[in-house]
Amino acid sequence: QAREQAERLRDEIRRHNYRYYVLDDPEIPDSEYDLLIEALKDLEAAHPDLATPDSPTQRVGAEPRPDFAQVRHRLPMISLDNAMSDVELAEFHRRIATGLGLSRESAAGVPYTAEPKLDGLAVSIRYEDGSLVQAATRGDGTTGEDITQNVRTIPSVPLRLLGSDWPAVLEVRGEVYMTHLGFERLNAEAAARGDKTFANPRNAAAGSLRQLDPRITATRPLAFCCYGWGELSLDPGESQLAMLKRIADWRVPVSRELKRVLGLAGCQGYFQDLGARRDGLGYDIDGVVFKLDRISDQVALGATAHHPRWAIARKFPAQEALTTVESVEFQVGRTGAVTPVARLKPVHVGGVTVSNATLHNMDEVERKDVRIGDTVYVRRAGDVIPEIVRVLPERRPADARPVALPAQCPVCGSDVIRPAGEAVARCSGGLYCPAQRKEEIRHFASRKAMDIEGLGEKLIDQLVDLGLLREPADIYRLTQEQLAGLERMGEKSAANLIEARERSKETSFARFIYALGIREVGEATAAALAARFDGIESLMAAREPDFVRTRGLRGVGPKAAQSVLAWLEEHRDARPEGTDPADLGEWLASLRIPGVSRPAALALGQAFRAVDELRGAEPADLYANTTSLVEGVGPVVAAHIAGFFAQAHNREAIARLIESGIRWPAHSAAAPSVRPLAGKTFVITGTLSRPRDAIKAQLESLGAKVTGSVSKNTHYLLAGEEAGSKLETARTLGVPVIGELELAALISGAPTGS
Repeated sequence: QAREQAERLRDEIRRHNYRYYVLDDPEIPDSEYDLLIEALKDLEAAHPDLATPDSPTQRVGAEPRPDFAQVRHRLPMISLDNAMSDVELAEFHRRIATGLGLSRESAAGVPYTAEPKLDGLAVSIRYEDGSLVQAATRGDGTTGEDITQNVRTIPSVPLRLLGSDWPAVLEVRGEVYMTHLGFERLNAEAAARGDKTFANPRNAAAGSLRQLDPRITATRPLAFCCYGWGELSLDPGESQLAMLKRIADWRVPVSRELKRVLGLAGCQGYFQDLGARRDGLGYDIDGVVFKLDRISDQVALGATAHHPRWAIARKFPAQEALTTVESVEFQVGRTGAVTPVARLKPVHVGGVTVSNATLHNMDEVERKDVRIGDTVYVRRAGDVIPEIVRVLPERRPADARPVALPAQCPVCGSDVIRPAGEAVARCSGGLYCPAQRKEEIRHFASRKAMDIEGLGEKLIDQLVDLGLLREPADIYRLTQEQLAGLERMGEKSAANLIEARERSKETSFARFIYALGIREVGEATAAALAARFDGIESLMAAREPDFVRTRGLRGVGPKAAQSVLAWLEEHRDARPEGTDPADLGEWLASLRIPGVSRPAALALGQAFRAVDELRGAEPADLYANTTSLVEGVGPVVAAHIAGFFAQAHNREAIARLIESGIRWPAHSAAAPSVRPLAGKTFVITGTLSRPRDAIKAQLESLGAKVTGSVSKNTHYLLAGEEAGSKLETARTLGVPVIGELELAALISGAPTGS
């Protein structure tokens, strides 16, 4: 029975090795693969007679691909052992201390090098007399694939070493990988061409490096990072870190995170620090590698057949895992967006148990072809909401069901509308929908909007469910008696809420606009609108042309315009047979000018009656060119704003809010010509008499820009009590430091000191 189990495990692992290393199309995440390896290791340890020379536990990777020449490594490229927990890392450190004959106290000072474990493809690059002569994949650890011409295309890999003190032979070993930005650009370009996109940066790097045509590899955004060396014709010296720094001096990239740490405590501290910064590194890592720094200690401990005893990879919790979609439900947001959410069979991902994952919208569901019953990869990175990144159609059960957009809102029963070309479906119930009503009121009362302290989520839920709140204006009709009778509310709490509500009536125009919850209108846009319009009546009367000015033709971009005019200039005698717009557009489309789509050609044909008229046009007269009349407002946002105020029920709701006593000072809606702080940059720090958000909104309404850090471009630092490092930075850079009295004087135009 044990022998049969071992053979089943070996066969499964070999199959996954082939998919991972050869096809670049893994079927399971690394965490699941690691569990299979550990299970086989445990079985062979319990039954030593079952271990075979060709077992996956005795090998590092898969067979090299037959379509590349083979390279035999002069020194084996063995893999690292893994520590999946702090306990396993502590056990590794204990083995180090025992192997070196150190006491517990002495072992606390043992130096290790620490660096990120990049998630890419391991390669070996050989230099002779300073020139790159060969590059190979790890392969099975003994024999790899010759990828020399492909590696030569990676910009970060030097074709010749810098300096003159390099050895006659230097074989560097490291990881070829892809940054997040490079991966996103590669997939965006592939999607634009209609090509298949990659599942993750690791697959993209591996697939790019194994192209038979190096010209394709040259177009891929690959990078290389060295973590060690193989054959070396000089003494590496005493220290792993020192040798890597020497390699870096020869222009071979090493990790910027490379560091020497002391003992187990140093390793644990580095692991925790890098884990906290993991999502901001800009590239994927799946753990941290720790190596004894003293090379003499490495030699003393040696290696097993497949991993060094002096190094280990402390792995992070898996950020991807396999699970199944048990159902798909739809949630309704504040703006009526009906969003599909996958209910999953619970799975451990990134250190937490995940049972839900966002599907964003129906376009995303259709693009990924997610069905109820599917086996899927779910990914969680840091605090990012878990999402389904890939479906495994080969595991799809026969009874898997497609996801269907509901015809009626799951909350209020109103029709769900998804306009043609729109990714987002919306409930048409508006404030009549309890889901939207609650979210709308929460937003209206939030700190950055009307700032009604004490009107929290649970209280709003109660008030809406009891029918006391149907719209924001109802907040100002609530009585203290009504509030005091609610669950978890008493006379004092009710009195405090009434007082906070009355304070909220004195606000700024920008805050009021933001509180209305217009789609795509955030704080900055609200401040820009408040600065542009002199009151709510003028804003409600505005239409799209009051926010943006558009000229040119829809569907025609700058490149298409330039391409058409350049072609017509080069072919002065070319002209269509007919003269009507339809003939001109069809003729332009038939020319197949690079960068000019058929819709763009037809639009040009409709706009110009003759080819000579088109030849005489300026490029800017052809392409769609939008001029923003309000900072941050483009055509889409302008449509949302105008559409919001065009609805009678919204205008009526605003009138009821104004009737309730909400008001703002006239200067907060200053026209651009009288914005006294236009062009000035402020930074706010310390404790002030008013909330920072309120001060920020006021400054922005007066034309200022408010940033989070002090630089030489900062005009003023507004500092309150207990100002910290920003105050010191301002003094160092000579940035004027002002208080609230000086700010008031600055706004009024009076002189101010620093």
